[in-house]
Amino acid sequence: MNPIDILFQKLRSQGRKAFMPFVTAGDPDLSATARLVEELARRGASLIEIGFPYSDPIADGPVIQASYTRALAKGVRLDSIFSCIRELAGTTTPLVGMTSYTLVYRRGPDAFLTQAQAAGLSGLIVPDLPVEEADELARLAAARNLKLIQLVTPTTPHDRAKRIAASSSGFLYVVSVVGITGERDLLPEQLLSQLRWLRSQTDLPICVGFGVSKAEHVQMLRDVVDGVIVASALVRRLEQASTRPLGDIIREIGDVAQGLAETLNPGP
Repeated sequence: MNPIDILFQKLRSQGRKAFMPFVTAGDPDLSATARLVEELARRGASLIEIGFPYSDPIADGPVIQASYTRALAKGVRLDSIFSCIRELAGTTTPLVGMTSYTLVYRRGPDAFLTQAQAAGLSGLIVPDLPVEEADELARLAAARNLKLIQLVTPTTPHDRAKRIAASSSGFLYVVSVVGITGERDLLPEQLLSQLRWLRSQTDLPICVGFGVSKAEHVQMLRDVVDGVIVASALVRRLEQASTRPLGDIIREIGDVAQGLAETLNPGP
């Protein structure tokens, strides 16, 4: 069974939710990425998303875009990312890659997925692959026991959202806001009604990302989702890596992550 399925089965049996932080591969370098993944796993991460830097941002806000730019400037490349992930795959925390389909296409879907499987990834998120064109990649991924996690946005029509949910595997990634990634003061109230409707349409775990950055957001979502995804609120702190000790920054990111994880799953 895929580690993502095992994770959500376990969490549901315990009445708990998945805390899912995001890190950029190679910012400020791949050694730091490995340290950060290990810190997040220790601080309560249920699953960790690893972003594959790409020069043409898809839905990334300024924080993630700048992080990708820093990683690319340091020379991070696809093969080195897979090597880094392979070294981390011994952790019990499932790892999911977030990548542009351009990177998949350039390497070749078969070759990319074979490397992803060999590296120990449990799934992929490919935000710029529309559901209408996802069948082949989903088939190739399933043959390798990889999940292809797809996205629903606030503007996705109901009939298309049903198709996305039927095509997705692992979990359904719900984008909380219209627009790009980044920290927000408030999440839209209509998000809750969308999540309740989606719950009636699929048995997949439902996880929310984009804009989730503080305890109030987690408190708003925790009773209606299976997991929350946090990116910019963590990645933003890596901007200081050139001027502050990296160990201090990683600990601070760990502190923020642990606080959000404990808010998501309060109690003993």
